[in-house]
Amino acid sequence: MTEIIDRITESDQGPRQGESAAPGELTPYVAPLPVPPVLRPASGDVLRETEIALRPTWVRLHPQLPPTLMWGYDGQVPGPTIEVRRGQRVRIAWTNRIPKGSEYPVTSVEVLPPASPTLPGREGVEPNKDVAALPAWSVTHLHGAQTGGGNDGWADNAVGHGDAQLSEYPNDHQAVQWWYHDHAMNITRWNVMAGLYGTYLVRDDEEDALRLPCGDREIPLLLADRNLDTDEDGRLNGRLLHKTLIVQEKNPETGKPVTLPFAGPYTTVNGRIWPYADVEAGWYRFRLVNASNARIYDLVLLDEDDTPVPGIVHQIGSDGGLLPRPVPIDFDGALPTLTAAPAERFDLLVDFRALAGRTLRLVNKGPNQPAGVPDPAGGVRYPAVMEFRVREDCEPDTFELPEVLSGSFRRYTHDIPHGHRLIVLTPPGTKGSGGHPEIWEMTEVADAGGIQFPADGIIQVTGADGTTRTYRRTARTFNDGLGFTIAEGSHEQWSFLNLAPIQHPMHIHLADFQALGRDPYVVTGFDATVGGTRTPITFDPSRTIPLAPNELGYKDVYRVPGNQMLRIMGKFDGAYGRFMYHCHFLEHEDMGMMRPFVVLPPEALKFDHGGAHGGHGEGHTG
Repeated sequence: MTEIIDRITESDQGPRQGESAAPGELTPYVAPLPVPPVLRPASGDVLRETEIALRPTWVRLHPQLPPTLMWGYDGQVPGPTIEVRRGQRVRIAWTNRIPKGSEYPVTSVEVLPPASPTLPGREGVEPNKDVAALPAWSVTHLHGAQTGGGNDGWADNAVGHGDAQLSEYPNDHQAVQWWYHDHAMNITRWNVMAGLYGTYLVRDDEEDALRLPCGDREIPLLLADRNLDTDEDGRLNGRLLHKTLIVQEKNPETGKPVTLPFAGPYTTVNGRIWPYADVEAGWYRFRLVNASNARIYDLVLLDEDDTPVPGIVHQIGSDGGLLPRPVPIDFDGALPTLTAAPAERFDLLVDFRALAGRTLRLVNKGPNQPAGVPDPAGGVRYPAVMEFRVREDCEPDTFELPEVLSGSFRRYTHDIPHGHRLIVLTPPGTKGSGGHPEIWEMTEVADAGGIQFPADGIIQVTGADGTTRTYRRTARTFNDGLGFTIAEGSHEQWSFLNLAPIQHPMHIHLADFQALGRDPYVVTGFDATVGGTRTPITFDPSRTIPLAPNELGYKDVYRVPGNQMLRIMGKFDGAYGRFMYHCHFLEHEDMGMMRPFVVLPPEALKFDHGGAHGGHGEGHTG
């Protein structure tokens, strides 16, 4: 257990002494930023139907690369930006037009230290033949949407060549940026890497009244990291390479290797590696989504002299729509860094008015180096993301940043009637896990007097009020029995307790959530070899973890660092059916870090056969 954690923490140490440089170097900022076309289903009061076909396509990721085989929605990577008005119900036929027998676009390898997952090329390792043999099997999830379970993109309901997934979206939601991507069971990590992702915008009157930058001054930025294979001469050949680091060669329980999630050296923006954008000296609105498999970006905007540019970036919205008020990215006077985990969205306003004639670079900061400096040991071999070139002699821009964005926003408070759920995120190497982190659903034990500690699946937690509660595990894998049954229209508090040093971005389908708090815990009482606690996991009063100003709106993806309990509250309304929640590291999701839940009408729930309905004492965490 300890060995695995150490190797995960120390992974990707970059070039060692005597290690050669990357086998192929690309020049940054030589190609313009592509902007996906906008698809607007016809307006009207009747249901509108649209077909979006999945097709093979060849993409120039960079001018110095040969074309790359990918799969795209409507043959484009990213897919078209779908734009609708609130309440405009649409039905999309996600049709699989990828021919049978098509070459799978992604090569996959696993490497052992000292090989680096952020070094291009396979380093002599043979590709995984099982990945190369994958068919075109896909299902599309509209991430963030409130739609019935039958339309949500259930992972098992993927379709093959010639078949279609018919999904209906009511779009009865405040103005928001969602995004759509593949969600096929077991292979999401490779299908998304192949190019199956795009963004989706809902407009409404409240957003219109703000008169935000629009048209050419509203630009989607879809970030996704990639690695590339090389030919026999060491030159980049354009082939997509999914490259992961083995941290345990043979797990004693499964006999299979245990690997880290994918993180590639090259950042693409709207499907192009390190592009540039010509912008006016005015206000712009950027709709940013991290579409990477597992890379968490720490984004910094730099001037020509490599100094951060303060005061020009303001976040006005997050996963679930507009924030109550704008949040400056350099809040508290700190380094103006925007942290973006996979699947998080950021609605950003950037003020270029005072920067005419300047060139700015958006970079990914590594943990060990200043912004803009390569940090191979920290997993950031190439910090470049994109460049902004601000034009001279532009027309004056009279837009003013609003002080209040959303008058309709209402904070959730703990006095709203609600149920409780406790979800524990376990360390890799925990007994019975096969070496991978897991989601454990927990139920409070009313009388723990007969339990002899430590016991497999039994956890004790001492909260901030000093009360110690005992919980038993009721599910740990995707195919375990259904655990959470929820009444439509009800509020629930979900508490994620992370026992590992690995940060997880947790995503819950259907509902928008608000953060209630982040609580520090001492988790050393958990014994992974037993699968339970020897001594209680205990609230740590010596530390305080404030909520970040930009996570105070509606969200559906939350970062959960280790030694922390995240408490969030959401309302499960607007749809019925079976949904999923999971870690949005796609490798973790594919390896089973995903669980189902069901939403039923409250009237029908009265006749349920004993499911866990989330009453106030169920999984209680305060």
